[in-house]
Amino acid sequence: MRHAAARSRRRTTMVVTALLVLAAPAPAAHAGSSGGAAYGTASQAPTPAFPPGGADTTQPAPGPSAPGAAGAVPAPTAGQTARVLSSGLAVAPAGAPAVVQAIITAANRIAKATYLWGGGHARWNDKGYDCSGSVSYALHGAGLLDTPLVSGDLAHWGLQGPGTWVTIYANAAHVYMTVAGLRFDTSGQQQSGTRWQPALRTNRGFHVRHPAGL
Repeated sequence: MRHAAARSRRRTTMVVTALLVLAAPAPAAHAGSSGGAAYGTASQAPTPAFPPGGADTTQPAPGPSAPGAAGAVPAPTAGQTARVLSSGLAVAPAGAPAVVQAIITAANRIAKATYLWGGGHARWNDKGYDCSGSVSYALHGAGLLDTPLVSGDLAHWGLQGPGTWVTIYANAAHVYMTVAGLRFDTSGQQQSGTRWQPALRTNRGFHVRHPAGL
């Protein structure tokens, strides 16, 4: 009888102990160096300041870059103008910005090329060039234009008004430009044999534009 009573007391003690363990609250987990969240809370990523991809929608979207918008270059000083050689090619003035020299270098390649209506629009290296193809070619040579434009499009290209180094005169029928004070124009080529003209002409009826910074 004594043995049976002892076994009964041990079973009772074990049951009570198990019930006490189950009733005890679970220990809270600590948010420490492991990066774990506190026990009982959901892991929540911080709300990003702007959507993935880096576009901050609270700011206005940037507009297209203006042609030649790499930054303004110093304006030419008095007498700092290009000149035409007897060969029909132009020489940039001393100290001219690299982009101006590049325009003149490119224009020299086609300065005495044949006039061809539509020339320079299907391809950069063509058998001849019309007025807009010529201007487009020279601007492209300086990295200012990716695609040839017709004169009507050049009338709205770049920024309004004359530039300090480069000015474009365009309308629906014709376009020419001045570079460092020298005119690059298909009109007059029949008389001089070159697109470079030292004399200026009237700009009445033309839109006046220039590349940004020039």
